[in-house]
Amino acid sequence: MDISDYIPVYEGQLAFITFTITSILLVVLWTSISSVIFIIIEASCVVTLLSLWNPVRISRVILVSHLLGFVFGLGILILQFESESGIQYVGAYLISLSFFHCSEYVITAIHNPRTLSLDSFLINHSKEYVIAAVASWIEYALEYYYWPWIKSLYFISFLGIALVVFGESLRKLAMLTATSNFTHNIQYYKRHGHQLVTWGVYKFFRHPSYVGWFYWSFGTQLVLCNPVCAVAYVAASWLFFRDRIMCEEESLVHFFGQEYLDYQEKVGTGLPFISGFR
Repeated sequence: MDISDYIPVYEGQLAFITFTITSILLVVLWTSISSVIFIIIEASCVVTLLSLWNPVRISRVILVSHLLGFVFGLGILILQFESESGIQYVGAYLISLSFFHCSEYVITAIHNPRTLSLDSFLINHSKEYVIAAVASWIEYALEYYYWPWIKSLYFISFLGIALVVFGESLRKLAMLTATSNFTHNIQYYKRHGHQLVTWGVYKFFRHPSYVGWFYWSFGTQLVLCNPVCAVAYVAASWLFFRDRIMCEEESLVHFFGQEYLDYQEKVGTGLPFISGFR
């Protein structure tokens, strides 16, 4: 690792530490309202001190990590509720959502620091993603108010949690396996040192990170018992990955030629009814 990689790796460590400390403080100190004020003051002090070194980038990394850590800690607190209404599963959803976004940034910082940016959190990667998230919150609130029995279907929430764990684990394994060969954006030009990864989880799926995200996103809606968004998420994710895989594999065939064509013959995409570029 050369000197140009040091700062991004440092930012990844900083994001992880901020996320973890904020979560722990929130859970441990939730006994009084003053604890929330304390966390806000603590975060403000850290942001102020570190922004002296880099006023823009570092302070934003800390801010986003702090907010994600707050959501994670809040999720743990809500998960402890014992309610027949199923509100505790909102906690599981918040935990999965915040962990997903923070871990995307941290793993990118470690294994592909040259591509690291605030976009690596994947929070604002598209307006469609934001719309989908807000739509799921609106659906949950409306159904919880008008048809609360829907949110009490615990076996569906349990299935959702299983899918979330499976999807998240598979995606992160894909990122760790591919290391610097993994990027959040489609590459149209072959980088020096770019390898075709066919080992690890890539022996089973050509696109394990997409498979993981597909089932993770679907699982989050099962956790919330959101029937409308569950169907919508599957449809939207399938269409998105169908087009993305087609575009990405066109570049991969150009990069690796017959080697990738042989890989296509041996291993499927991992997503139903998506064959990829031919």
